Amino acid sequence: MRKFLVVLDDSRECLNAMRFAAMRAAHTGGGVAVLAVIPPEEFNHWIGVGDIMREEARERIEVHFEVFAKWMRDKQGVDPELVIREGEPVTEIMAQVHEDGEIGVLVLGAGTDKKGPGPLVTQLSRNSGSLTIPITIVPGDLSKERLEAIT
Repeated sequence: MRKFLVVLDDSRECLNAMRFAAMRAAHTGGGVAVLAVIPPEEFNHWIGVGDIMREEARERIEVHFEVFAKWMRDKQGVDPELVIREGEPVTEIMAQVHEDGEIGVLVLGAGTDKKGPGPLVTQLSRNSGSLTIPITIVPGDLSKERLEAIT
């Protein structure tokens, strides 16, 4: 089964990337893997405090994921899997792609502000030559109707 890998973060563009991945998976009989990356700088505290913060970050991710997962299951008939990694986002995304042979497409959402498409899109575009799969970049300002039409 081919899986679409999509990154879960706090960006606005994440929503369209999630929708696109779920709709494509539903139309092609594929799956969705949702990757959340916890940056290492969040835990540069005393050991006990860092462990508590790490657990709180995981809980926030799981709650955030469940909102998307419920929509994917109810509306698209896709049961996504959650993968949580710790480290630098680009490094962890690349590692996940290389470690999971079922991932067929990396789906990223592009930002819509004047700063550009966003750090993940920019950095992963530069590294795309070393990826073994294509990257789909979903514009952050596409409407639900337009997403449905193109998936």
